[in-house]
Amino acid sequence: MGLTLKEIENAKPLAKQYKLADSRGLCLLVTPSGGKLWRWRYRFACKEKMMAFGEFRTVSLKEVRDLHFAARQTLANGIDRCDFASTSSLWAWQLEP
Repeated sequence: MGLTLKEIENAKPLAKQYKLADSRGLCLLVTPSGGKLWRWRYRFACKEKMMAFGEFRTVSLKEVRDLHFAARQTLANGIDRCDFASTSSLWAWQLEP
């Protein structure tokens, strides 16, 4: 069963950061400063990786689940979105007129 909005809103910062699991590697990282950050742990090419989806207030629970689903679909097709995102951002300046 995944996280609920009530569980997310009630998550309080502690001395050390901790994670609240949603499903299939998606979790909410709660930092000591009070930040709530979406993270997804996955494996690609025999390496463990982590993808960030943003902060809780910026990216809603529904949005992050949609992003997570799309990222999983892309990964199933053999494409690592983290590699693609870093590569495309490096060359994005060349696309501007």
